[in-house]
Amino acid sequence: MLSTSNSSDSYTTIRERVTFDREIKKSKFIAIAGPISDERSAHSFLSEIRDPRATHNCWAYKVGDQYRCNDDGEPSGTAGKPIYSAIVSSGVDRVMVVVITYFGGIKLGIGGLDRAYGGVASECLKNAPICIVKHKVPMGVEVPFGLLGVLYHQLQSFKVEDIKQDYETGKDGRTLVTFKVDFDRVASLEDSNKAHCGMTLLTLLCRKFYIAHCGNLEGNMTNNTPWAHSSILNTVTIALIGIFPFFINKLCY
Repeated sequence: MLSTSNSSDSYTTIRERVTFDREIKKSKFIAIAGPISDERSAHSFLSEIRDPRATHNCWAYKVGDQYRCNDDGEPSGTAGKPIYSAIVSSGVDRVMVVVITYFGGIKLGIGGLDRAYGGVASECLKNAPICIVKHKVPMGVEVPFGLLGVLYHQLQSFKVEDIKQDYETGKDGRTLVTFKVDFDRVASLEDSNKAHCGMTLLTLLCRKFYIAHCGNLEGNMTNNTPWAHSSILNTVTIALIGIFPFFINKLCY
């Protein structure tokens, strides 16, 4: 089962792996949930979690609008689907839940299985600590050495990440500073930087120009990239820096 739509700029996921177990009519159900990033990490999670000695290892995962579920030998639609429904109902994303069962001798029936798998998956996710993940926007600015302290103060106050400096700008007394910032802080950071440093930040990047000179950013520059549709990318400022291939290449880290 697979469908695709535009990604949002943030999502809620679980912070760490969690486990919940329950005995139902002498059968043991163990639900294990964990954060995943894509289909490959889902398969890795399943390989690590599944118990070959168990009666069934049923599972489901959700990554954006992409999802899969598996009944692993249970009657069709009685295990994987209710696990997936529990994930959707919990409001989390990029999560996989595996429910390991050990049959105790009493059959639960179609409705009983649906309630059992969906119930333990739901309870497992209720116990999970959650966090909000915001997509990062790569940015850069060329700044005189004398303003580095002011710039760094601004960047720290906006909790930017992956700050890097490049002194080989071809201009004496200036350095190129690149970093990543939460998508919802871009506009405020730009305004603050103009007010305190008198400079304009360059958002990475005009999508067509970026692809032409650098290829896909981290293998994920597509029309579904969260910030690919941002108005910021349609109003890239070239003041102070100028967009040249050599400059762009420095920003492709």
